[in-house]
Amino acid sequence: MDLQQGYHTYYVYIITNKSKTVLYIGVTNNLRIRLNQHKENITGENKSFASRYNVEFLLYYEKFTWIQQAIMREKELKGWRKDKKIQLIKTINQDLDFLNNLFT
Repeated sequence: MDLQQGYHTYYVYIITNKSKTVLYIGVTNNLRIRLNQHKENITGENKSFASRYNVEFLLYYEKFTWIQQAIMREKELKGWRKDKKIQLIKTINQDLDFLNNLFT
């Protein structure tokens, strides 16, 4: 029996724009591809929230095995005030560095 069968990784992530004035929270099963999609959307015709505000820089992420847990966490974080989100980010990224290079 393959122990990896049925095992998945999902990410809840927080990205920002270059000046770190906007936060976007999302969930994905492939963070590398999703970050590339955000970057491509900025120059595309799709005017999503992420593309309107040029958010593409990763500040924070959490890993989950179950999509339901990831979606619940995403909803929880979206309900937080911005200052609480910044404090969470600083628990793993004190200087608010862009972490995209971890997934390239």
